Amino acid sequence: MTNNKENINSAEVKKELLKQYPPKVARKRDKQIVLIKSKNEKTEEIQANVRTIPGIITQRGCCYAGCKGVVLGPTRDIVNLTHGPIGCGFYSWLTRRNQTMPDGPDDENYMTYCFSTDMQEEEIIFGGEKKLKKAIEEIHELLNPKAIGIFSTCPVGLIGDDVHAVAREMSEKTGINIFGFSCEGYKGVSQSSGHHIANNQLFKHIVGLDDTVKGSSKYRINLLGEYNIGGDAFELDRIFKALDIDLVSTFSGNSSYDQFANSHTADLNLVMCHRSINYLADMMKIKFGIPWFKINFIGAEATAKSLRKIGKYFGDADFRKKIEDFIKKEMEEVEKVRVEMEAKCRGRLAMIFVGGSRAHHYQELFKELGMETVGAGYEFAHRDDYEGRRVLPNIQADADSRNIEELTIEKDPGRYNPRITDEKMKMLESEGLTFSEYEGMMQEMTNGSWAIDDISQYETEKMIELYKPAVFCAGIKEKYIVQKMGIPMKQLHSYDYGGPYAGFNGAINFYREIDRMINTEIWKHIEAPWKKRPELHAKYVFAS
Repeated sequence: MTNNKENINSAEVKKELLKQYPPKVARKRDKQIVLIKSKNEKTEEIQANVRTIPGIITQRGCCYAGCKGVVLGPTRDIVNLTHGPIGCGFYSWLTRRNQTMPDGPDDENYMTYCFSTDMQEEEIIFGGEKKLKKAIEEIHELLNPKAIGIFSTCPVGLIGDDVHAVAREMSEKTGINIFGFSCEGYKGVSQSSGHHIANNQLFKHIVGLDDTVKGSSKYRINLLGEYNIGGDAFELDRIFKALDIDLVSTFSGNSSYDQFANSHTADLNLVMCHRSINYLADMMKIKFGIPWFKINFIGAEATAKSLRKIGKYFGDADFRKKIEDFIKKEMEEVEKVRVEMEAKCRGRLAMIFVGGSRAHHYQELFKELGMETVGAGYEFAHRDDYEGRRVLPNIQADADSRNIEELTIEKDPGRYNPRITDEKMKMLESEGLTFSEYEGMMQEMTNGSWAIDDISQYETEKMIELYKPAVFCAGIKEKYIVQKMGIPMKQLHSYDYGGPYAGFNGAINFYREIDRMINTEIWKHIEAPWKKRPELHAKYVFAS
């Protein structure tokens, strides 16, 4: 299959994407569709973190999904109790293939359970706090967990149940740590608001509870924004152990309550998914003095680069040599497979429209295969995820942003401990190691590609029609429509049945997976059923 980008007039693409919309809708969507220009030209500002236009089929999830499903869901020994009707309870049961490996036979693991208060009409009318208390009593009696998180769904916010008051009362009664999340699905514009709420409550109720310094290594880190989809965190654990790096805590793949409580004893925070966890990184820096920088363990070269950044931070010459020796050894097998797969994939096009950092990070893997990402975008990004944190001072807080609690964080009088001096930080920054910074996805995209925020189903189909990519990456909602168009669809929210794709072994897995998908003959024989037999015709009706 040839690279269809060469035959396309980029100036006409946006017109094609917008021409079917009513004028008012087209004006709004125009700001969320940006053509990436060369480094010598100025790429226009993108609009992000705004509400989806009613009537457009979005990829987004809700605030509750971001809080419970993304950030807290992968934690094995905190009971996640959904307060709401059982319909929301489906997401109480883990659906994202977050994996975990308990530390021993007696280690608790509640990830495979589905805890819900199963609110009925009676509770919606008269209130559900009594039922919530009863559910907590049952959980305590049966399981006696270290902690219970209560997650509010839409009806809870509408009827006014006070999950925080219930949490305080039941925590005192049971003697365990119980805390609530006001993460009603309608709050904010997407699941991003749920991430923020989850960060706040984790920081308020767990981080800093255990001051014990554990482990024996000189190199102590936290990994933030890694959720162990398909075993990604297991591959990263292998790498850290080989380099004698103590992973104090992961937020929150393959994680535990005790790790969260102890996380403030680490000496460095590494941030993978910037959007879902940057709040926690900033708060730990202010209160405890732990610096953070952005890393990426998706892609072999990106993994090597991130490991070198860790080596540079700790500054130990022997440690840095150990890292280089490890990279050299790992890259031998990686290169062997990459070269073989690149020969079959080079020049092909990819599109990535997913949540979190994946739309950015997975471009590294496609680049290593000689493929170009011609379109990418997030479900729930803010402008800084696209353009970098340098734009933060210019972002105006709107009503949706003010709807989320902003914590006031100060230095802990007894435990604030800057891990490195200002002089050393300035020296490292002069050598290219930037702290508390993220350059954003658009900086690394190629000239003539597209950044599209909150892409609609219509725009998805039109981009596929125009560019005919070799592979399309998105979530489960988009999977089957894309496949019916004769395009292989790589599901990057839960990896379907694949993974891990992080680290060196993950890169090898991904190379082989993409080769298998795009070089099979089956896709050329598929035609969307609505092309042969349209069941419904419609058009927009609006006043000019």
